[in-house]
Parts: sequence; structure tokens; C-alpha cells
Amino acid sequence: MGLFDDDFYSTKVSRRVRTTSSRDEFAFSNKKGMRSWSNVRVAFVASFTSAVAAVLLFVLVFGGGGFGPGSHPASVSASGSTSLEQRTIQASAKVRPAVVSVINEQTVPYGLMPDTGSTEDGTGSGNDSQVQGSKQEVGVGSGVIFKLENGKAYIITNHHVIANAESVKVLLVNGEKREAKIVGSDQITDLAVLEMDGKDIKTVAEIGKSSKLQPAEFVLAIGNPLGLGDSLAMGIVSKTHRIVPVSLNEDGVYDWQQEVIQVNVSINEGNSGGPLINMDGKVVGINSMKIAEVGVEGLGFAIPIDNAMPIVDSLMEKGYVSRPYLGVYTVDLEQYFAQQQMTDQPAGGDTKAGKGEGSANEDSAEVQDLPDLKLPDEVLDGVIVLEAVGPAKEAGLALNDVIVKLDEQSIGSTMELRKYLYDQKKIGDDIKVTFYHDGKLKTASFKLEEKTKDE
Repeated sequence: MGLFDDDFYSTKVSRRVRTTSSRDEFAFSNKKGMRSWSNVRVAFVASFTSAVAAVLLFVLVFGGGGFGPGSHPASVSASGSTSLEQRTIQASAKVRPAVVSVINEQTVPYGLMPDTGSTEDGTGSGNDSQVQGSKQEVGVGSGVIFKLENGKAYIITNHHVIANAESVKVLLVNGEKREAKIVGSDQITDLAVLEMDGKDIKTVAEIGKSSKLQPAEFVLAIGNPLGLGDSLAMGIVSKTHRIVPVSLNEDGVYDWQQEVIQVNVSINEGNSGGPLINMDGKVVGINSMKIAEVGVEGLGFAIPIDNAMPIVDSLMEKGYVSRPYLGVYTVDLEQYFAQQQMTDQPAGGDTKAGKGEGSANEDSAEVQDLPDLKLPDEVLDGVIVLEAVGPAKEAGLALNDVIVKLDEQSIGSTMELRKYLYDQKKIGDDIKVTFYHDGKLKTASFKLEEKTKDE
């Protein structure tokens, strides 16, 4: 996903110190003073004092669970650490049987064999077992079983884990491999749902509430990092709500913003799609990506489970996510101007155009192929229409029109267009598009339709 990749880093678990204190005060009042007490009362007080002293000595020597006026800090700290360790063990044991490895298989075309090593003379592949034109394992990620129904087990994973897969296999924690089917997938949210035979599947992960997470709360990431199999990593929640830009088409152009949980648990390649769980063993996020830059460590991200479950429900019901559909494929005007400044340079690195409202696999035009645009000098931000279809085409938008507003909201990029459309509008809503056509400012109003799976 552009600069974002899947990578996880494990941190040292800090000890949690709990201290509780209580004080019991005993007052004996006698107007004549202690010297007038009876022998019985003096004996009672002496016995009680001895008993209290014995209890305090026991607590100091053996530790008393962190209570009483003489609680020892070291005893309390050790007790708290043991409690955290037990919660970690119990939480992971609760979820681990529901965590699976997800294998993406694709046909390797002739002449495009993956580099699996060199022979002694430095030429050719070192793996003779792979045959060009056959299906090969091209990627491995993780997933979590969240539902059992009618003999089927359903798995949440990332879209990028199963993207372009011709077949998908699931590896259970016991080592058994099963065929899986893609129920639905959504590139925008990077989520997908798989279905497999539910025979002998006993454990289903419990879904928690990401809205209840707090900064510094301990969390566990479970998955299949680097293809090594079942693995755990622990850390804390760095920030419960973070917005990061992503490149949906992996072309270096940020065209979406993802809402994520930031954690200092690292997500290594293969950890993607696995669950992020709290200390109660409940899924609070789906591990998704990291900042993949030199010198950056412990900066991983997970999709909040509160955001994920409505998408999962839509994928289960329809196989896709229902969103309002404007019907334009666009490129940012800023990219166009940048390309215009490079016209004197030799043809080389092609600059790809942005892909409209979020479609995954359109063939995009190159910015350098666009004709000169007729725009007022003050217009520097907007999106160029590469193709208009559906409702936009019917409303009169065409190639090379430049959209500058949706309703009264200024639009300066494809990202802003998507965010306004998906966050602020619903299917069936009216929308007003303000755009330049042959240098003239125009508007078009129409109803937003539903974007189907094919579109």
C-alpha cells in the first residue's frame, strides 16, 4: 500500500505496579487515662498489638498481595507482573486456535518466474520444482475465524493478502491445509472475508470494542510473520485514532486516508490480516500495515474492529461494499502541472494517473497524453476527468473536464473527492458537481447511484 507494508516489532513488557493501602485506626478513650484501665483491658490491648505486629512482619517477609498498612512495594510489583503474564497467556490461548495462515496462489506466467535463487554458475533458478505456467504461492498472510454457520467457517483477513489470487488456501494452527473461497473483498478498507469448510473447527474469536481501547493499554498481535507460522508479539496502544495516507493503487500517489490504531507492536510481512487482541482475548483490530521507511521502528497499524465489522457484514451479505457512485475516473490537476514541467525531459519514467473513485484495476491514461487544458490562471487545484460513466456521463461530464467542487466543498485531489463522497454522501443523495468544461465554469446536479461490485 504505497509506503505502507506489513511489518511488526515486539517490545519488552513493562511491569504494572498496583498498590493499595488501608489503615485501621483503633481508639480507646478513657477520661482517667491509661493508668486507670483494668488488667483485663491492658492484656487485651497488649495481645491485639502483638497480633498486628505479627501480621505486619509476615507481610514484609512473605508478601501479602499488596494490602494493609505495611505493604511492601517489591511484593506488590512482583504480584502485578505475575498477573499480567497470566492474562497474556490466557488471552493468547483463547484466540490462537482461531488464527490461520492465508496463502495466495497465482499462476506464474512464462518468462516471469519468481527469483528463487541462483545456480552455482549464477544463471537460472535454483528451484527446479517450480514449473512456469502453474500455480505458485506468491504471498502468505494471516486471518482470524470469526464465525461458524451452516458447516462453514468464515475468516477476516486483509484485501492485500488475497489480492489477485486465483486460489486461496488456509493453514490451520494444527498444520492442516484447507481450500478457501473469497466471499468478498474491499480495497478501500483493505478487508476481505474468506469461507472454508468448518468441520472440526471449535474456536471462534470473540469480537471486542476498539472504542474502549486506551493509550498505553497492552495488546497482542497474532499471525504468521515471515511465513514462520503461529507467532505472538506484544506491545501497547500508542494512539487509539490515527489517520494515515495510503496509495490504493501502489503508484506512489496517496488517494485515500485510512483510520487506524497505532501500536508499537511490529507487523512483519505475513502478519497482515491477523488479529490484534486485548488482555481479555477479544479482537480489537485487524493488523494491516506499518511505516516502511529507513530508521522507523515500532510503528505498526491495525484497522479498528468497530470500523471493520460493518464492512465485514456488507461483504458477507453482498460480496462488496455498497457505496455512492459518482462515475468518474480522475487524475489530480497537481500531477498534470508537474508533468507539464517535465515535457522537455526525455521520455522515461511514466507518471500514472490516479484511479478515480476507488476502482482497483482500471487501465489508466498517462498524464503526458492529456491535451492542453483550458483553465483560468487562478485554478491550480482540482481533478481531471479521464473518463465519465454512469450518472456523471448522463449529467454531461466528459474527458478533460476539471472538477473543482462537490456541492459547496472544494475538491483539490482524488483523495478529497473520495473522502467527501464516501464519508458525507449516501446512495440516492443529490449532489452538485462544479467543473470547468473548455475553460467555462459549469454545474451538474444528479442523484448518486450505488457502486456495484463490477464497477
